[in-house]
Amino acid sequence: MTAPLIDEPGDQGHPAAEGAASVDPSRPAPGQIYRDPVYDGATDPRVVHDDHTGWWMFYTQRRATHPDPGAGVAWVHGSRIGIARSADGLRWTYAGTLEPDASGLSLRAGAPPAEVDVTHWAPEVIHDGERWRMYLTEIDGIPTQWEGHARTIVEYTSDDLAVWTRHETLQLDSDRVIDANVARCPDGLWRLWYKDEAAGSVTKVATSADLSAWHADGTAIDGRGHEGPSAFELDGWWWMITDEWRGMAVHRSADAVTWERQGGADAVILGESGPIESGVQIGRHGAITQDAGDTLFYFFTHPWWDGSELADADDRAHRPTAVHVARLRVDDGVLIADR
Repeated sequence: MTAPLIDEPGDQGHPAAEGAASVDPSRPAPGQIYRDPVYDGATDPRVVHDDHTGWWMFYTQRRATHPDPGAGVAWVHGSRIGIARSADGLRWTYAGTLEPDASGLSLRAGAPPAEVDVTHWAPEVIHDGERWRMYLTEIDGIPTQWEGHARTIVEYTSDDLAVWTRHETLQLDSDRVIDANVARCPDGLWRLWYKDEAAGSVTKVATSADLSAWHADGTAIDGRGHEGPSAFELDGWWWMITDEWRGMAVHRSADAVTWERQGGADAVILGESGPIESGVQIGRHGAITQDAGDTLFYFFTHPWWDGSELADADDRAHRPTAVHVARLRVDDGVLIADR
């Protein structure tokens, strides 16, 4: 599969705010492959390929264009998991949302309910060799502020990616955990990396021999706050990408246990931003898909962002998002993203 490229990614740094008033947030952004048709808030994309049913994109369906989402950061909450389908991983069609039912979650066509009472974020979807598993961040209610609300990671299983059975809430290092990422590592153990907001928004890790029970195993990536860990193997190394809200930090490991940062303390990939009218902004929270020899990083941007604080922005033109994909490669031991 060939990923689309942006010919002119723009200058490094934040865009200027002066052009905000002239921006039409509904127009396509350069290089975008998907926009959510309900609330235009597709974030945290996780793409998987099923041999029988094709490509599936699971994403946080933020309520970016909801006419009355509530006060403060309520528009970032109240989200369902949106689903899009594709035959090639590039051209996507909206399929609906995962809605709660008696046993867990089920795909339902159309828009989500106008009023919801739970927040779903950042789905991680893997195949364990027998079935699909999803590790989903759940928050009760629709918080209007960041602090004071527990965030947990819950496991689901599925045979078809459409109907999901709910299992346990994982017991991790705190009740402020989000953004699960799961992979089987060279030592035979499964590892779950996640953002722990109670520990300064670093990446913690838990281990499991068989995915039936998880054991806290300390901090994987510390330092500057970040989110959205995504670990994978490529060219003889393990790599982890994390979102620092100014581009993506890259860490490398021989064993998926001990990590070293690529470049200096400020080095990132996908950190390019152009002027606001260009629609080319920094990459944000994504996940890796490896298929047919390609290593693809699906991520999102706020195309019309002006560099201001997004969560409380009064100008709603900054809130819409676009999903993009970059092809990853290793050149002389360095991970490179071709956008």
